[in-house]
Amino acid sequence: MISSMPTANDRCRFWLMKNEPDESSIDHALRAPSASIAWSGVRNYQARNFMRDDMQAGDGVLYWHSGCAEPGIYGIARIAGNLRVDPSQFDPADPYYDPKSSPDKPRWLMLDVQALRKTRPLLIAELRGQPALAQMRVLQKGNRLSITPVSAEEWQAIEDLLEAR
Repeated sequence: MISSMPTANDRCRFWLMKNEPDESSIDHALRAPSASIAWSGVRNYQARNFMRDDMQAGDGVLYWHSGCAEPGIYGIARIAGNLRVDPSQFDPADPYYDPKSSPDKPRWLMLDVQALRKTRPLLIAELRGQPALAQMRVLQKGNRLSITPVSAEEWQAIEDLLEAR
């Protein structure tokens, strides 16, 4: 286990953050300078509010690949901080452009996430088979949020699954 990896015993919060592996996989994040990437392109107010109001440097992150053949957890990361305005909202050529957002009243934020390690894939079917994860938000029908809170108990259950193999 990496010494800087958050654990359920730490005094931090835990999050699951979805990213398209074609855009920024865990492998891409681990190759980034200081293994830190800007988590941009969030276009949901609740997810933005999590970043703005609740996420803190050091919080644990389950790195989820979505929009792929086998969605699931592929790595562990932590919030590195540096909350700031997401410039992609102002660029008409960017897929995350928001014509209703302006530099004097930006709507969207981003922050840095530091990848800590790649894990074996923990796919949806395996996660759904764990009673301790029955209430995990990402596993609920209709959940499409790109950022969801993870309880300390759920984080511990994920750690246990990863250590079991």
